Amino acid sequence: MRWIEQYRSKIVSAEEAVQVIKSGDRVYISGNAASPYVLINALAARKDELEDVEVVHVLLLGEDPLSAPGMEGHFRHRSLFVGPADRKAVNEGRADYVPIFLYEIPKLFFSGQLPIDVAIIHTSPPDEHGFLSFGVETLATKAAVESARKVIAQVNEKMPRVLGDSFVHVSRVDKIVEVSEDLPELEMDEFTEVERKIGQYIAEQIEDGSTLQLGIGGIPSATLFYLRDKRDLGIHTEMISDGMMHAIEEGIITGARKTLHKGKVVGTFILGSKELYEYVDNNPIFECHPCDYTNDPFIIAQNEKMVAINSAIEVDLTGQVCSDSIGYRIYSGFGGQVDFIRGAARAKGGKPIIAMPSTAKNGTVSKIVPHLKEGAGVVTSRGDVHYVITEYGVAYLHGKSLRERAEALINIAHPKFREELERFAKEKKIL
Repeated sequence: MRWIEQYRSKIVSAEEAVQVIKSGDRVYISGNAASPYVLINALAARKDELEDVEVVHVLLLGEDPLSAPGMEGHFRHRSLFVGPADRKAVNEGRADYVPIFLYEIPKLFFSGQLPIDVAIIHTSPPDEHGFLSFGVETLATKAAVESARKVIAQVNEKMPRVLGDSFVHVSRVDKIVEVSEDLPELEMDEFTEVERKIGQYIAEQIEDGSTLQLGIGGIPSATLFYLRDKRDLGIHTEMISDGMMHAIEEGIITGARKTLHKGKVVGTFILGSKELYEYVDNNPIFECHPCDYTNDPFIIAQNEKMVAINSAIEVDLTGQVCSDSIGYRIYSGFGGQVDFIRGAARAKGGKPIIAMPSTAKNGTVSKIVPHLKEGAGVVTSRGDVHYVITEYGVAYLHGKSLRERAEALINIAHPKFREELERFAKEKKIL
């Protein structure tokens, strides 16, 4: 098999692999649990040899040496979703944040608006035909690989082979670095009493045969817990989690009534435990696709009874949702919130949900606010919002007036903030 010869001829050390990167290059790096830190560290070690290298990525996990103080002039991040690895650099002005809908990211690469010189990816070993799986993150990796001038693959024997539109052939890769490393795991705490109540309210909105999008955290975990009496649920999501694995094993998630990819769990990245990574390996129930497919609102809308569950940093009394910043301080990114809110809204029987605790900072701050903080960005507009859920109930806002919205949101705010919110609404003639 000729591909085996190709593969062997491309194996090099990490230090040698990153030599293909030159000053002024734009480098895409895969993220989440597929963050290729052997190659990232090797690239960081070349700091004094390189200038003006732009690093493009979605969510990176772990410590990122490329965004550390002192890297200015050598590496600068263009973050498409800000996480702990680069949040400090972004807010100190040493890195850049791009607010963008997740489904639009691959188009940046394909169109040439954001041309990629080098793609650094993290893959499974090749199968018998010479194809490497992107494993636990497809997202924009496929688009980066297909449009990049050079491709460097960190091939990890512990990366699962995940099925779907998530492969690259050995012939497309220029340098290969073999590793044997455990993938980073997401530790989940038990959900709180507040999250339990929110999960119950969400579960009440979900009918048998619904297709779900769920993310990270206690609210999605609590929601899955309270779906045990539901039947034939499906998944079309960004993130595939441990909770979904357990719900499949319990017979709650079957995909039997899905109207798109019947019987399949469709996502674009996988983040969770070692058990989850082993479970998805070569498992035909799961399909990972690029985010310009999974997150395209038109595709999402083809799932009947599509329920999208997303969170927020704050929601104002008119229904505007901020979920990427705390005032001027960038905290995360758009991700797929709007993609799924709009897709679910257009689906037959769909339900777009914003779910969050009523307070933050140990109950000292209301997350339902008179107005968004100065500098806060609107991620989901008040025209897009349908359901807002807290531990105090469900507010349905779509098609409602500003007065009706304010009344509904005040009713699900924490009781100790309701008087203040009502006073503001009356002063501004909303109520």
